[in-house]
Amino acid sequence: MHNNLNITFIGLGNMGAPMALNLLKAGMSVCVFDLVPHAVANLVEQGASKADNALTAVKGADLVISMLPAGKHVEALYLGNENQGGLISVLDKQTLVIDCSTIDSATAQKVGKTLATKNIHFIDAPVSGGVGGATAGTLTFIVGGEKSDYEAALPVLQKMGKNIFHAGPLGAGQVAKICNNMLLSVLMLGTSEALQLAIDNGLDPKVVSDIMLQSSGRNWTLELYNPCPNVLPNVPSSKGYQGGFMTDLMKKDLGLAMDTAVKSQSSTPMGSLAQSLYAMHSLQGNGQLDFSSIFSMFSKHSTKS
Repeated sequence: MHNNLNITFIGLGNMGAPMALNLLKAGMSVCVFDLVPHAVANLVEQGASKADNALTAVKGADLVISMLPAGKHVEALYLGNENQGGLISVLDKQTLVIDCSTIDSATAQKVGKTLATKNIHFIDAPVSGGVGGATAGTLTFIVGGEKSDYEAALPVLQKMGKNIFHAGPLGAGQVAKICNNMLLSVLMLGTSEALQLAIDNGLDPKVVSDIMLQSSGRNWTLELYNPCPNVLPNVPSSKGYQGGFMTDLMKKDLGLAMDTAVKSQSSTPMGSLAQSLYAMHSLQGNGQLDFSSIFSMFSKHSTKS
């Protein structure tokens, strides 16, 4: 697969737009569609072509990439619903579909298996790395699907990301992604309460962070995404918790994790508690702030700037 591919990109939100832009920068031919006209216009300015609707956008496409909010949107796009026909009716046979949305694995499996009845190839490829990673082209892609489809998608995914994993069969990308994010939420909560305990007892959070980074409590949130303001530069906590990965997105992923745990009868007490705390944090008006803002829940003084 090389630059002469016809690629259609559907869903130009905070993540999709910079991903599509990186394909354009790599010299690829990209047709874009989104329900928001100015999102489309911004990409057209950068060299993309556009279509008036999703059905015409995918005509003649070798590869279709979608980045949508939830499973219901992905299912409606590809399989249709009472309001619209699905792309399944117009996609060419042998088209490769890459869905980068973070959705429930059951929907990913349903869409993939239904498309397969028409000889259309589908992989679920949710991403990790946030808007910063999407912009820089350093995303992690976690792929579920056939190995041959994963290998066919690699050259395109490598234009948008740095680390690309094949997690297993259809739906496995979604499961691996939510397992990672469930662990991330637990680490963020543990790091926040440990730092606040140190602060409440008169210690400097920067000093304690340095100590823990050389000790057994070391973890990613402490080292690269410290939730305490002014311990690390250029992280959301030091910028009023702006940017980064929104609380409401973490809440969504934890909901997916809990739904998955119910289906597999898995025990996830830490994940359940994290889900409750993030739901509470969102209800208190922090949904649009970075998920590290959960630190303020433990603080005796508000850390909002």
